[in-house]
Amino acid sequence: MSKFDRRNFIKTTSLSAAFASTSSLYSFNSRSSNQKYMGDFASPKLKNIKAAFIGVGYRGKGHLKLFSSLPGTEVVAISDLYEDNITDSLKIIKKSKKPVDKINTYWGGENKWKTMLKEVRPDIVFISTNWKNHGVMAVETMKNNAHAFVEVPLALSINELWEIVNTSEKYNKHCMMMENVNYGREELMFLNIIRNGHLGDLLHAEAAYIHDLRFQMFEEERGTGSWRTFQYEQKRGNLYPTHGLGPVSQYMNLLRSEDNFKTIVSFSTPAMGRKKFANENFSDNHKWNELNYQNGDLNTSIIKTHLGRTIMVQWDETSPRPYTRLNLIQGTKGILAGGPTRAAFDDGFENFTADAHQWIKDDGIKRLYEKYDHPLYKRLNNKTKDSGHGGMDGIMMYRIVECLQNGTPLDQNLYEGCAWSALIELTSNSVNNNGEPQEFPDFTRGNWVNTKPFDIIS
Repeated sequence: MSKFDRRNFIKTTSLSAAFASTSSLYSFNSRSSNQKYMGDFASPKLKNIKAAFIGVGYRGKGHLKLFSSLPGTEVVAISDLYEDNITDSLKIIKKSKKPVDKINTYWGGENKWKTMLKEVRPDIVFISTNWKNHGVMAVETMKNNAHAFVEVPLALSINELWEIVNTSEKYNKHCMMMENVNYGREELMFLNIIRNGHLGDLLHAEAAYIHDLRFQMFEEERGTGSWRTFQYEQKRGNLYPTHGLGPVSQYMNLLRSEDNFKTIVSFSTPAMGRKKFANENFSDNHKWNELNYQNGDLNTSIIKTHLGRTIMVQWDETSPRPYTRLNLIQGTKGILAGGPTRAAFDDGFENFTADAHQWIKDDGIKRLYEKYDHPLYKRLNNKTKDSGHGGMDGIMMYRIVECLQNGTPLDQNLYEGCAWSALIELTSNSVNNNGEPQEFPDFTRGNWVNTKPFDIIS
């Protein structure tokens, strides 16, 4: 179907009724008169951006280093539980040749960040803390008149996500979940190929976060493993769905005029790997051996969109296997897949393949990148290639700053972060009910049909 046909399909079928009313997760959240839809929101230009940071462990320090290296930026405050993280962060800023004598620091208490928000009044706040704090910190940030930039996931529950939506819409503040994988070279190239029509109409996608993170269990008192390990006892389902889902969602223009999430079913394997690892590496009376690991080692979910497309989403942080995000997108004219980068087109590709019966690889993939590297990657690669995760972290930070300084919409809007994070609760509900389908809440309240598609940024 053409784009025109899709929009007509939405208007002329029974699906349009679903867009208007959806589920109970939507119906009790009508937008009040003092709220504004934020899908294409652009804030007033910020020539010099004053930022505060909540949480400057490994991930937070990375964001702070990248932000402070860019022109027109100023770190005005830092909050963390530990003084050494504050000290290390000040050293990072000093290396960027930015002044450190005016930076307010807050550490040692669970609520020091609240004091910081009230005393400093920054323009934006970067939140890189324990997952359970993301939602409440984002809400308080916006209530204190600052834009919130939050590590993944945006929040752990749908109720928290609705609170984020309502707060952002009331205070007219950005709340962006920082999905860095959307800025990966492969992901950007796939987006460029798709927007140029070379995959035809999109039918199916596969997304994953498969990453053996058992080593984090050795972080017993501080670090990600010290709190993330408990999640395997407390929850069932996909705990970390956004890295693979973010890019394929934007390929399909989900929540951006073309299509939207509709339902999801989810199943998990038995929970065996974490218990085995704990038994083999820690004493019998260690806290990790006292946990009742309930969450399956591998979770597989299938999403159905309103247009009938399908997305398989997988999560596994326990099994001994190589890292992959899958990153697969299938269309009527061909297929693109990651890990390693592969492609096949119905009409073949130059002199490398004649049809879709074989993958383009080796020199063919090199040529594919030469021809379809995303303009954003080509513009920023040299500036950001030394940043984390193959340069994607740097491109993400550059774009955040660029959009704020130019007063243009962010590349990822409020509702995308909410929808992608909603899988945490939705998959849990489905797993706990033997795979029963769960309906996605429409955080846009039907406004996604008028939201601009995600286009190629040069």
